[in-house]
Amino acid sequence: MSEMRALVVDDEPDLRELLDMTLTRMGLDVETAEDLSTARRLLANGTDYAFCLTDMRLPDGNGLSLIKEISRDYPHMPVAMITAYGKVDDAVTALKYGAFDFVSKPVDLEVLRNMVRTAIKLRQDDAEMAPAKPEAGKEKPEARRKADAESEADVSAGTPGGESLLRQRLVGRSQAMDRVRQTITKLARSQAPVLISGESGTGKELAAQLIHDLGPRAEQPFVAVNCGAIPSELMESEFFGHMKGSFTGADADKEGLFQAANGGTLFLDEVADLPLNMQVKLLRVIQEKTVRPIGGREEIKIDVRILSATHKALKPLVESGEFRNDLYYRLNVIDLPMPSLRDRRGDIRLLAEHFLGVIGEQWGEPPRKLSTAAMDALQNHRFSGNVRELVNILQRAVTMCEGDEISVEDLNIEQGMLDEDNVDVSPPEDRSLDDYMEDIERRILEKALVEAKYNKTEAARQLGISFRSLRYKLKKYDID
Repeated sequence: MSEMRALVVDDEPDLRELLDMTLTRMGLDVETAEDLSTARRLLANGTDYAFCLTDMRLPDGNGLSLIKEISRDYPHMPVAMITAYGKVDDAVTALKYGAFDFVSKPVDLEVLRNMVRTAIKLRQDDAEMAPAKPEAGKEKPEARRKADAESEADVSAGTPGGESLLRQRLVGRSQAMDRVRQTITKLARSQAPVLISGESGTGKELAAQLIHDLGPRAEQPFVAVNCGAIPSELMESEFFGHMKGSFTGADADKEGLFQAANGGTLFLDEVADLPLNMQVKLLRVIQEKTVRPIGGREEIKIDVRILSATHKALKPLVESGEFRNDLYYRLNVIDLPMPSLRDRRGDIRLLAEHFLGVIGEQWGEPPRKLSTAAMDALQNHRFSGNVRELVNILQRAVTMCEGDEISVEDLNIEQGMLDEDNVDVSPPEDRSLDDYMEDIERRILEKALVEAKYNKTEAARQLGISFRSLRYKLKKYDID
């Protein structure tokens, strides 16, 4: 780190001196500023800072404005925010403005060092992948912005850690998938908590794994846990660990998931299934960055990035009191929605060909081909299980197929017709027309609610009906 420079912006002389000493001992060349104007002047001089740490409240303005400027003009410079103790809202706002991470006052030096090491690792990775730049200090901010943008394009397009890896693992050419890949690239450069939303089978865990693999924690553990699969009575032990003898059956010390993920990423799948008592404890761990095993006397410091996912809409659960409002806003700093297969039907052919190749390789057989009719059937199928369902259908079809070509019969899926809104309009067989039409109306209502993120007023506007009418229909179909 000896050749790297850091910028510290804080108006408190004692804290500024402490931060200067700490970062200097880590091998960084530190420059300090007591206000925004001094910080802006230092940045304008063209110094290539590897890292910036700024306070929230400064004599001549708010540190959030500096975060926005650095994110815009120097996108490869990680910037972190110093927030007052307990000011979770300030930390969340800073992360949404582009902050890499945050540290609370009074500053815990071990937490600070871990944060700086992660930021430096990110900057070093950028330097290794980026083309040579002009000597620091010889270019204007506008030239710096252009060079950073070109470097970012090179990194994402031509390296194993960029766009090539994303396209290998997130298959699809649709605009929806392009947006997902672009968002993942940005999220990998941050330490902000991310809530990955989407239906079952859309690839939420894959997205979390990619955020980890493309970020500075890639060489550290990625620990995934399904919150709905852990019995409530064992949840605290699983997450935080326990000490020998702390309860009946505790025959040895056990490391919890947070300790196992230390230095890396903890992925909380189906986070909506956490019971309320566990939500309180999880919120405390996220804020304090410490855990205490069951039966333990001391807090253990942890350095973990939290990614979470759910197929349920959390906002209605918050409104009903089933999910804590403060935890929701702490986890949902940035939302990454994963599109359903219905929203990317143009990718079905590419996905099917890709997975048939993967299945053939795994099973040691030549990859099967889909007949034209079979491919049409897949593209018209209503995938309730999304990509996971597609894989299962193809695995079954390869097993049933007797030749080199998969037929419609091998797929063993219900055949129907879809209109342009992906609603099944096949004629009813064993049910009345009224039942059939009600089923279509129910699915249209559910689709509108999802697209409006469960904002009923917006859903009514999209459907062209009154709010009162929407409320009546939701009650009629028992849609919560």
